[in-house]
Amino acid sequence: MTVFDILGPVMVGPSSSHTAGAVRIGNVCRKLLGARPSRADIHLYGSFAETGRGHGTDKALVAGLLGMEADDLSIPQSFSVAEKNGLSFSFGTATLPEGTHPNTAVIDLRAEDGRKLKIQASSIGGGRICINKIDGIETNFTGEYPTLIVHNLDQPGHVAEVTSMLAHKSVNIATLNLYRNKKGGYAVMIVETDQPVPPDAISWLHRVEGVIKVTYLNVRDTEARS
Repeated sequence: MTVFDILGPVMVGPSSSHTAGAVRIGNVCRKLLGARPSRADIHLYGSFAETGRGHGTDKALVAGLLGMEADDLSIPQSFSVAEKNGLSFSFGTATLPEGTHPNTAVIDLRAEDGRKLKIQASSIGGGRICINKIDGIETNFTGEYPTLIVHNLDQPGHVAEVTSMLAHKSVNIATLNLYRNKKGGYAVMIVETDQPVPPDAISWLHRVEGVIKVTYLNVRDTEARS
């Protein structure tokens, strides 16, 4: 535990969960898209939907999608900044299963180059977040570590290929989680690491047979690489 777990993040208020967490959700979504978003359709659930406007959740999410951090003084003007930067957006209400975290957003993103991404994420308190779903597949990671996300066909050998490559590059795995929509179907591998993953390793993964898409979230980068 750090002092920030007790006091909360340095931020433009009023709420660490509804504002700072929302900024972080938008920021991580932008990085996962791997490009500047040109369109965002945002659906809010639970407390985000009920009290989000009063807490500035809508403006905070858009601010994050623009690449702002939680302490950026431009957050209250994010709508006008988005207009100037070519980001169009809409808001609606999400219908999600009972038991879903009340501070949840579902964001459909598109970039000018055609990239698309759908993310469900929750603000879990103190400015921290959890990415719950990517393109409809259940996930569970925070965006606080360098994170390698491998979308692949559910076939034998992919986990071994990824872990062997990381070992060869002297990258230690902090957590590894596997998700799939069905046996033999579409799978996602989420690997959080202690060290950054080298660019040549990510390029190699793109060429592995059965790998559909690779996204790397480096917490120190402005953008993720895809």
